[in-house]
Amino acid sequence: MTVKTAPGTKRQAWQALQDHAGRIRATHLRTLFEDDPERGGRLAAEAVGLYLDYSKHRVTDETIGLLLALAEEAGLRERIDAMFAGKRINVTEDRPVLHVALRAPRGQSIVVDGENVVPKVHEVLDRMAAFARALRTGAWKGHTGRPIKNVVNIGIGGSDLGPVMAHEALRHFSDPRLVLRFVSNVDGSDFALAVHDLDPAETLFIVSSKTFTTLETMTNAQTARRWLMDALGDERAVARHFVAVSTNADAVRKFGIDTANMFGFWDWVGGRYSMDSAIGLSTMIAIGPERFGEMLAGFHAMDEHFRTAPFDRNLPVLMGLLAVWYSSFLGAETIGVFPYSHALRRFPAYLQQLAMESNGKRVTLEGAAVAGDTSAIYWGEPGTNGQHSFYQLIHQGTRLVPCDFIAFCRSLDPIGRHQDLLTANVFAQAEAMAFGKTAEQLREEGVPDWLVPHRVCEGNQPSSTILVDALSPSVLGTLVALYEHSVFTQGAIWNIDSFDQWGVELGKKLAVRIIPELEDEAEPKLAHDSSTNTLIRRYRRQRAAKR
Repeated sequence: MTVKTAPGTKRQAWQALQDHAGRIRATHLRTLFEDDPERGGRLAAEAVGLYLDYSKHRVTDETIGLLLALAEEAGLRERIDAMFAGKRINVTEDRPVLHVALRAPRGQSIVVDGENVVPKVHEVLDRMAAFARALRTGAWKGHTGRPIKNVVNIGIGGSDLGPVMAHEALRHFSDPRLVLRFVSNVDGSDFALAVHDLDPAETLFIVSSKTFTTLETMTNAQTARRWLMDALGDERAVARHFVAVSTNADAVRKFGIDTANMFGFWDWVGGRYSMDSAIGLSTMIAIGPERFGEMLAGFHAMDEHFRTAPFDRNLPVLMGLLAVWYSSFLGAETIGVFPYSHALRRFPAYLQQLAMESNGKRVTLEGAAVAGDTSAIYWGEPGTNGQHSFYQLIHQGTRLVPCDFIAFCRSLDPIGRHQDLLTANVFAQAEAMAFGKTAEQLREEGVPDWLVPHRVCEGNQPSSTILVDALSPSVLGTLVALYEHSVFTQGAIWNIDSFDQWGVELGKKLAVRIIPELEDEAEPKLAHDSSTNTLIRRYRRQRAAKR
């Protein structure tokens, strides 16, 4: 069989970057700053309320020039234009990719198959807003006539990670009279913990599943239905305590949900890009339609920046190109994302799906094998917690770990010196990672020779610092769109489809096959590998022994 090879590595800029990487790989950030004292102010860009300092990266002006040339050769501008024009750039599913339409203002036109989709988006947003206002004001009553005080979102993947992250990030702006919970894991403990202290008569469930067939989501939804029925005992209660985010009206109706309370979205919205669609209903309920609109405006502002700004001043393009530089040319395997805001503690988890489900691909758009690694492994925790756990590996370990620091000039909860101390740690950690501490410096401080090797920090760990005024709904939208478009940029350079997820489907199909093999009373005939067969049999024996 003939193996196709990826054409991207034959580009002139790619070859030049490989040669350049060989020359710069051993250059330390200390040297780069000594040779170019003004780089800290020059290698920076600002737009849409975000200031990006990328001077602490292992790059020179030549590196940036070559990366920009690679973007041009890869047709990044054409790919951006194709996405915003509604072209079918998700080639394996023959779909447009139009999460940008979800936050387009009224009156804008984005055409898919001859139809402007923006009015449809706003029709759904208006219905969401009407429902959110009715619930927030108490006009929407539960089956017993009591207002709703608790909202439980049931979803998984993009139907959960976005809403969870947004709720935590924007809790400062949420209605304090409402309790929001989220259920995603099919582990029964997740559901039990979410509802253990809730009153069914005051609880609304949002079931988020485009097809209304997602195994984990529908299992949890059926459990929620039984929980409600056990308490209220009337089938009619379902219509007052459940709403759906779905496009499968028949399944929604069969479940008992009034389809008037079904909020849809479209196949050109990928799950991991859907937090600003109807999937964000729980967010809108929490913060209100007006604040939700501010979040959409933040998304749109970054969309327009990405669409129109020159690449050398384009924040998502610069971040995406730097990610490609480390993954494809310097051999970095991970990117750490460290928001110095407790409210953004779920942001790294959100980015894990966004980046790795999008760009965890091994073939190009044409089906050729990629020539090297694609997506880095994204991970992280909020500062300053991480400083007391895994930062040790970055400072004195052996791996190259590019990092993103996200910092805010003002706190939403100003208490004494807290914000200054928090921000001092951001700047200090980025400085320490870049420049470290040499043996000579330690000896000058009087550290004994035997201890010096243990205290040397090599530095040369690259980082970006994103500095923002304060967290708000608008800023959250801007930050999410920043990373969405950075991921897009990376995928365009690698010439991969960032919008399918066939690997996810494989595990789902195998699980459906195994479920009856665990549940059937009769001993099933197993045809898996010997490991899986043994595990199934052991599980069945141990479960049976405890009955």
